[in-house]
Amino acid sequence: MRRSLQAVFGVFLILAGSLASAQERGPVTNLPLPRFVSLKVGEGNVRRGPSLTHRIDWVFTRRDMPLEVIAEYGHWRRVRDRDGAGGWVHYSLLSGIRTVIVEEDMTPMYQRPDPDSAVNARAEAGVIARLGECGAAFCRISADGQRGWAPKSALWGVAPGEIRD
Repeated sequence: MRRSLQAVFGVFLILAGSLASAQERGPVTNLPLPRFVSLKVGEGNVRRGPSLTHRIDWVFTRRDMPLEVIAEYGHWRRVRDRDGAGGWVHYSLLSGIRTVIVEEDMTPMYQRPDPDSAVNARAEAGVIARLGECGAAFCRISADGQRGWAPKSALWGVAPGEIRD
């Protein structure tokens, strides 16, 4: 009896895993959820719900700010910022161009994805940088004419296991 319960429980876990992976795609775009995007405009209204009739809770005011899309409904995307604040934003205010926010002050931007390589520049906390390719531990970023490889752990807007070519 115990073995049959374990077998049933094992099948349940497999099915639950299949359902979870099936839910990892947005119902509107069929793109992965969650995923990172950036704010295309200098001001973007963040609403309590997915329509113009919902109240504006606040306004995002940093163009190119990275945001994480966590849900979709029609032309609306539920997003959150690095502090977890968020709400519903119209899809036309978002861009697929990837950016990151530097989380650690004076983050080194290395010449190569290697902490023993030369440092090209240092980025202050709060800098928004364009995201390039990413390996396991480093991402290539560019900001204000400077570019280099920054530790992935010092950036918000890229998933820890994300690899980009």
